[in-house]
This record gives sequence, structure tokens and C-alpha cells, in this order.
Amino acid sequence: MKRASALFIVAFVLAGLAVYQYVSKDGTSTAAAVDFKPKAGSVAAEFQLPGLDEKAYEVGGKQDKLSFVNFWASWCGPCELEAPDLQTLQEKYGDEINLYGVNATKFDKERSAREFVQEHEFTFPILMDRSGDVTKQYKVNTFPTTFLIDSEGVIRERINGVITIAEWERLIAKYK
Repeated sequence: MKRASALFIVAFVLAGLAVYQYVSKDGTSTAAAVDFKPKAGSVAAEFQLPGLDEKAYEVGGKQDKLSFVNFWASWCGPCELEAPDLQTLQEKYGDEINLYGVNATKFDKERSAREFVQEHEFTFPILMDRSGDVTKQYKVNTFPTTFLIDSEGVIRERINGVITIAEWERLIAKYK
């Protein structure tokens, strides 16, 4: 009986510690999965990253057209599913939109990312977030995550996960 009571107390204390870790001092959740900022309607943070082609790319702020910023990793199964649609999007709408693939290189292998890009024959810029700073700044915690940013630099959509080509086209028509 004493052993059961001791186990109950230990379990209760551990549960309390888990709740304490989950909730910040001001009572709001600190769990990354709950914090989906930046959100639609907020201004997209500007950033500069090198591409696989070693050119510097500036993203965010006012642009001449609608931008899609897609965060991905080569080991990500859903990213593999989405890859053909991204290339189709580039081929079909490349003159009307800016499409950037941001490889979460800090959480990936650059060689694997290069092989992924070659395998899928991407023709849009692939940016390398080697430090992980941009992935962190955009609070990306699932792959793929895509931000649709209008020409004024405002995030219009945050998409966590894969969407169909029909949905991509609907978003282009809605915000173009």
C-alpha cells in the first residue's frame, strides 16, 4: 500500500512539473505547436538568405507580386508529396508569383537538400537557412509550412502541411 501511495505521489509531482513547463508565468501556453505566429494579417519579416546557386535573395517587404515562401526539409514525407505541385506552380504561374523554397538546412543535410532539388527539378529559388534563424523567426515547427505574402508585404495565409494544386490556384486567384 505504501508503495502504491509513493508511486501516486511521484506521478502527481511529475504531472505538475509537466504542466508547469507547458504554461508560462503569465498563464499562456508556451507549447510550440500552439504558437502559430506570424499569422495572417501581420507584416512578413524581411530576410536575406543565400540560394543553392549562392546568390543572395531578399524576401519580405513590398514586392512586385504575390510571394509564396515554402519551408521544407528533404527528409519530410509531406514535402516529398508537395514537391511536384510546387514545380507545377512555378511553371504555370512563375511570371505572376514569386515562389521561394526555404530549406531548413539547420535541421537537414545540405547534400540531401541538393539531391532533393535535383530529383524534383525545381526551377524556383531554393534558399538555405543554414543557421535556422529564419525558420525560428517565422516560428515554423512543421514541414511543409507555406506563407502567402501579398505585394505589400502582408501575410495573407499561413499553411501548415500539404495542399493541393487546386488550392494553390484558388489562393493565387484570391490574392493576385
